[in-house]
Amino acid sequence: MPETTTSAIEARQTGTRVVTFGIAAIVAILLAAAIALFLNLPDANAFNERVEQLFVANDDLTTQAELKLLEILAQSGTAFSDTLSSYRFVIFVLLVFSTALLIAAVSFLVMLVLLNRRMGQIERKGIEVNSLLISRDQKTVYLNNFEFKLTDAAIETLSVLAEARMDDEVLSGAEIEGVISGRDASDCDEAAGATRIKRLRDSLGNQMISELLVKNIARKGYMLAIDKNVIRMV
Repeated sequence: MPETTTSAIEARQTGTRVVTFGIAAIVAILLAAAIALFLNLPDANAFNERVEQLFVANDDLTTQAELKLLEILAQSGTAFSDTLSSYRFVIFVLLVFSTALLIAAVSFLVMLVLLNRRMGQIERKGIEVNSLLISRDQKTVYLNNFEFKLTDAAIETLSVLAEARMDDEVLSGAEIEGVISGRDASDCDEAAGATRIKRLRDSLGNQMISELLVKNIARKGYMLAIDKNVIRMV
């Protein structure tokens, strides 16, 4: 199995374990907080029980005004009980909502970390290309079955780089210009070859693909960062 594929599988497995652990930790923390919160909330019937105690302790209150006062207290206790029950429901909904948000946040964070790692692997190792088919007649390049229409100059530049890659060679800008123009590399300008590389990358369109496919090796030149065995030219 290719090293890049193995690394990707290991990264996904690590990410799955991290997400599972993070979600479990979040649920455990919020569950503990919910239990502590609900245990410390006053009993919904606490007010009614106090009013009942007042009725029992003051059974000598017989005037109309006193009975009316006790009745108001009893109604207040019922209202307090209903309000506290609604607060419990609201708190429960908020806890569920916050749990969902935190789980989503952890999941997205892990996905971003894995994506950054994957991009770092691609930057270090280049694009994982399974096939590169160059059709000069049609001026078309098929990269992993993705079709790119290129100009004459771009297809010539890519063809030169492909032939050099099959021979395990790294070409300078002057050498690229020399092969295409039919002149000696010593008579060509390095900037001319660099311009051809830039136009090739522009023709490929996707900056990430073009930058990683055509590698610039410092003080050496340019090469295709792919396995030479996947290259075909027709």
